[in-house]
Amino acid sequence: MDLRKLKTLIDLVADSGIAELEITEGEGKVRIVKFSQTAAGAPATVATVPAQVVPAPAAAPVAPAAAPAPAAPQGHQVKAPMVGTFYRSPNPNAASFVEVGQTVKEGDPLCIIEAMKLLNEIEADKSGVIKEILVENGEPVEYGQPLFIIA
Repeated sequence: MDLRKLKTLIDLVADSGIAELEITEGEGKVRIVKFSQTAAGAPATVATVPAQVVPAPAAAPVAPAAAPAPAAPQGHQVKAPMVGTFYRSPNPNAASFVEVGQTVKEGDPLCIIEAMKLLNEIEADKSGVIKEILVENGEPVEYGQPLFIIA
């Protein structure tokens, strides 16, 4: 990928509301991630996103017996194939594509993810019953984030 194209992509990420962009072109792969910690808010190009460590406040009370963490939902996870904004219906006045308890077949539309002003319809990759919807309408989603549980 030439330098001018890379500069254009960085400018697009900087000017848009997205936090991350990944492009694969032939054998090359570029991932641009916008960090809020950068001095001028400029996007940073990195291979992986580093984990952020936040120290706990010194005076934080410690629970004597922490409640067990909730078990991971059982069933097939439908994950976000891209970064964007999650929408449950094709437009604000329409009914949701799916509801909890609804039976779906492989290829049925589940939601829309808006990325860079493009609406991408996400389809079921497995037949079954929608057991859980893990994202609220209008929330941003990350690549690989679970969206639905199909049992």
